[in-house]
Amino acid sequence: MGAGFVESLARPGGNVTGFMNYEYSLSGKWLELLKEIAPSVTRAAVLRDPAVGSGTGQYATIQAVAQSLGVELRPMDVRDPGEIERAIVAFAQVPNGGLIVAGAPSALVHRNLIITLAARHRLPAVYPLPYFARSGGLISYGPDNIDQFRRAAGYVDRILKGEKPADLPVQAPNKYELVVNLKTAKSLGLEMPTTVLARADEVIE
Repeated sequence: MGAGFVESLARPGGNVTGFMNYEYSLSGKWLELLKEIAPSVTRAAVLRDPAVGSGTGQYATIQAVAQSLGVELRPMDVRDPGEIERAIVAFAQVPNGGLIVAGAPSALVHRNLIITLAARHRLPAVYPLPYFARSGGLISYGPDNIDQFRRAAGYVDRILKGEKPADLPVQAPNKYELVVNLKTAKSLGLEMPTTVLARADEVIE
């Protein structure tokens, strides 16, 4: 809506509709999850892309909950590998830090680098999509993209049968996945809380 693609989520009004990757409220849950799995964290670096509109919105949501959790935030850009490495290395010099990787195309492109640096500098990290944890990241919480693709196919079918995009509401994800990588937790010396394990959709051992 802010970018002007649709008039409202319920009634887009133009020739564009679809499915959102993230709701901004999800971003605050990433910080809550980081504190739950690593209570000693008092500093969190938020890796986001400020050039993407959602990156600014996600960071603002995380800021809104940071003070109540006693966490100091530091934004980091994720557009350039060298920039990412320098920023994480500098951040890791001070103890009690953790990472939050916000949803952005550049974070996906550089996910292996980010996961490697988090492990090397022993930083607990929360990631936005399941395949980050499956690739060696500590924990991820985010939408099930496969479910989104299935729902999008239904919209394609309806449009091909004559319905107008203007009349099809923009939809938020309705299925989320929490994936925990216990192997990574062990390498970081973290004991994953039973409350987190009980909520997990997938536990990698």
